[in-house]
Amino acid sequence: MQTVAVQIQDSFMQNFLSFINNHQENITITKDKNLELDPYFYERQKELQQDIDDIDSGKVKMISNEDFWNDIDNFTLALQK
Repeated sequence: MQTVAVQIQDSFMQNFLSFINNHQENITITKDKNLELDPYFYERQKELQQDIDDIDSGKVKMISNEDFWNDIDNFTLALQK
């Protein structure tokens, strides 16, 4: 069995459901809660994993929380001058 994501135009939904109903012995429909909450969930998950891999490999350096906020404070002060 294979899994695919399908986007269906609202105006075609009834036709699609009729097709599924006529072929229900070969098709299983399940809703993906992740995609209901965030349509880009899997793309974001892939990007996050790539970021983690880049940090772990040393390709990208992660700065500390303290350094981050110091940079923000310095930037804010520079804007005020």
